[in-house]
Parts: sequence; C-alpha cells; structure tokens
Amino acid sequence: MQQTLLGLAALSLAIAFNLPFALLAARFDYPDILRRPAGEVLDTFAAGGSALILAWYAFALSAVGLVFFAPALALGTADWTRRPGLAVASALLGTLAGLAQAVGLFRWVFAVPALATAHADPMTDAATRASLETAFTLLNGWGGVAIGEHLGQILTLGWITLAALQAMSGGQRFARTAAVPAALAVAGIGLGLGEGLSLALGREAPLLAMATVAGYLAFSLWLLATSAGLVAHSFFPPRQPL
Repeated sequence: MQQTLLGLAALSLAIAFNLPFALLAARFDYPDILRRPAGEVLDTFAAGGSALILAWYAFALSAVGLVFFAPALALGTADWTRRPGLAVASALLGTLAGLAQAVGLFRWVFAVPALATAHADPMTDAATRASLETAFTLLNGWGGVAIGEHLGQILTLGWITLAALQAMSGGQRFARTAAVPAALAVAGIGLGLGEGLSLALGREAPLLAMATVAGYLAFSLWLLATSAGLVAHSFFPPRQPL
C-alpha cells in the first residue's frame, strides 16, 4: 500500500508540473517570453490578470510538492536500508531542488505583479517605467535564472541521478526502463545549465533553452515510469529466495 501511494504521488507530481506549464505556455508564451525585453514581459504579464498569477502559483506549488515527494520516495520503502547513504543524499538533494525552484517561481506571484501593474499604468512616466524594467531584470536574473533555474537545475539533475540509482539498486520493477528517461532528463537539464551562464556572459543560447525543456519532458516521463514501477512493485512484489 505504501508503494502504491508513492506511485500515485509520482503521477500526481507529473500532472501538477505539466498542467500549469501547459497553461503558461498557452497564455504567456512561457518559457520563450523570459528572454524578451523586460517591458514586454511586464505588459504581457499585466494583461494576463489574476488567472495568470494563479497559474504561476500552481506551478510553484508543484515545486513545493517535490520538497515532500523526494524524501518520501527515498525513505518510504524498505529498499532504502540497502544503501542508506544513497537514500539520504537523494532525499536531501530532492528537497533542496524543490525549495530552490519554488523560491524562483514564487517571484511571479509575490513580486512581479506589483512591477507589472505599475508598468502598465498609463499614468506611469517613462523614467519610472525604465526603473521598473531594471528592477524586473535584476529580480529575474537573481531569483529566476540564478536560484530557480541554475541552482534548481543542478540540484534536480543530482536528485534524478541518485533516485534512479536507488531504484535500480533496490530491484524496483521497471527501474532499468525508467533509467532511460532519467538519463535523458539529466542530459537535457545539464545542457540547459549552459543557458544561464551564456546569459551572464551576454550571449543568447536558444538551443540550450530547448534542451532544458526537453530535459523536463524526460523528467515527466521518468516520473510516470517511476509511478508505474512503484504500483507494480506493490501488487507484484519480487519473490523472496527460499
């Protein structure tokens, strides 16, 4: 029963991540809009209204869900006792990954709306708009690129690697199959790290941004494979040697 619940949690996390992501892609042109001029981003955000803020809130909550799911996955089965160091490291990295990404995403809920509203106000003068755009650029660079994306991605690829290794060492069903999307996720997210560094160096890297999206798509597939493996392991446990 415990592994069944973990499997359903993995499925829920995949849905919680992809549903708001799809809404943001449709209504906010996310993630492409993040690299456009600050004024355009702020005005587009203001036009999205409350529905867009709620979509960002839901997206941030999916990262909060990772904070709870990662340690549950690492320590919620008897298999973790085989390699406790690996399990504890996996739980720690997954928790930190969720926190880093949540911090970055919550800026769209609690900081960006005020900037966007003031920027879209017809009474705001040009100098104030320029200041608001500068504030957004700094906020996006630190809270978004540095913490949410770069640090969050480093921790996430570390967590996926350790979680996949733990599943394989514990003999979980479909663990080897799930290792394929896990490896693709690590490769894509790892390549995507170069985008943030490229931006810091004053260069755009759209191909690296695409690698990040592909990596998180593979991450979703890994969650689905992990979900299936946990449920199958619960209903059809491996035979114990006589």
